[in-house]
Amino acid sequence: MNLTKTTIALSLMAAMSAPAFAAEEISFYGKANVGLQSSDEGGESETEVKSNASRIGVNGELKVNDGLSVVYKAEAQLEMADDEADNIKARSQYVGLKGNLGTVLVGRNDTMVKQSQGKIDLFSDYEGDIKHLWKGENRMGETVSYISPKFGDFYAGFTYVAEGDKDQKAKNEGDAGFSAALMYGDAKLKKSDWFASVAFDSEVEGYDNMRASVQTKIAGIKLGLIAHSQEEVESGDETTGFMVSAAYKINDFTLKGQVQTAEEDFGDDAEFMSYSIGVDYALAKNAKLFAWATSIDNDEDVTGEDDSTYLSTGIEYKF
Repeated sequence: MNLTKTTIALSLMAAMSAPAFAAEEISFYGKANVGLQSSDEGGESETEVKSNASRIGVNGELKVNDGLSVVYKAEAQLEMADDEADNIKARSQYVGLKGNLGTVLVGRNDTMVKQSQGKIDLFSDYEGDIKHLWKGENRMGETVSYISPKFGDFYAGFTYVAEGDKDQKAKNEGDAGFSAALMYGDAKLKKSDWFASVAFDSEVEGYDNMRASVQTKIAGIKLGLIAHSQEEVESGDETTGFMVSAAYKINDFTLKGQVQTAEEDFGDDAEFMSYSIGVDYALAKNAKLFAWATSIDNDEDVTGEDDSTYLSTGIEYKF
């Protein structure tokens, strides 16, 4: 897919839609996040300019009547620092219905386990992302998702992954998968000082996953905790772990840290640890400078692999 053609098409779509469909809510958005990163993996060092899940997209809502709307989203990831011609990857892309009984979405979407961690992972899209040690951070292509309306501060979600999905077929012998979550509060911690969830996957990309998450604000500090377990369906191999994160804002600076563990309960029972620290400096409401460091302990005595360390500094702009 050609980047220039895609960007022009999305821009024209956003520009033309507003006057043509005044009753429809349309948003054109994106994020550019690029950093200079130094990586040391097993003693091999490399410095690169890296795009960290930069993206562009359009979403909207068409009101059918007082109780029903059509909603959609089309988002693509841009590898802004990649010199390859094919530098666009699919992200969430779906269409659905939103009403008094909840929301149904059909297409490519994050599973409920992935959505259930909210904003607790402070190093998402970087080397400290929880996906590097745990399974369950899945965005699947052939899904049907349902999100309930709120009952007080509680709401639930369910994802069906069709057996025809390419990744599901390759890793789960063609069986369908399911993902469900019960959530409480506000994931952005703006309407509530608490967010909590329990979630599970059943045979999603070859794994059963269980996850419990909680995040809160105490004296200006955001604290998060995730307990996670996973089992490979075919082999029965199990892994468990915890993740703790904390963030504190001082004027225009945000200090943050995160620790994640993964302990394998099979073979030689390897243990892995990921440590991340970072700081963001707000240039404006939608722009920041960032710097972070991540160290991953690969349990060299068992795996035979050296530890990995990463350092990065860069800039992010959201529009």
